[in-house]
Amino acid sequence: MSPTVVRHGISPFSRLAIGAEISPLGVGAVAAINISQHFDARVSGSIFQYSTNFTTNGFDVDANLHMASAGASLDYYPFHNGFRLSPGILAYNQNRANANAPVTPGTSFTLNDQTFYAATPNAALGITALSGTGSLGLHSTRPAFIATTGWGSLIPRSGKHWAIPFEIGAAFTGAPTVNMSLTGWACYDQAQTLCTNVDDPSNPIAVLIQGDLQSQLAKWRNDLNPLKVYPIISTGIVFNFNIR
Repeated sequence: MSPTVVRHGISPFSRLAIGAEISPLGVGAVAAINISQHFDARVSGSIFQYSTNFTTNGFDVDANLHMASAGASLDYYPFHNGFRLSPGILAYNQNRANANAPVTPGTSFTLNDQTFYAATPNAALGITALSGTGSLGLHSTRPAFIATTGWGSLIPRSGKHWAIPFEIGAAFTGAPTVNMSLTGWACYDQAQTLCTNVDDPSNPIAVLIQGDLQSQLAKWRNDLNPLKVYPIISTGIVFNFNIR
């Protein structure tokens, strides 16, 4: 007699999985429910915040990264193992960064490879310190399509309660938005004989500075353009249990 083959199976909508995961979107929570032998439905959300200081192009940057997103995916298991294909939607996306970027008075800064100098403040002459304000957005396409593949069912059909899934893919969030504005006074020369309020459209030095700022922004946008396809590499730990 041939041995009896026992196939594990679970009833649709009978098990719920909850867990934690980490990815470039941040640290988050995930929940899933089984739909059939080959499909699970999954929702997840991630948050992350980080602050740092650095100097670039003469600007003393105080940057704050804010990551907050949530989405849903359909996990398809084409074989009787943990391999899966997961299309989905990133429905909520507030991933962004903000920065304040002052320039030390009397020191140089560069825009579009052109060197300028931050003016020394002088209240009697109305000269104020030079500072920049910048923002980076990673959410120009909302909602965004997600496509991932991975290994490890969040609800193993073997009946196991614990799983450590892994996935890799991308969210198609659109080209990043990069903006920066300048306020205060700047000079064309280190001796500070040719200075202007950078917001004065009638001053040729201010016009030159603003023009170089826009050219610099174009370079930064081009450098960050690959992030329009935002990478996702995630893993975590998940526990599943009967709900009926």
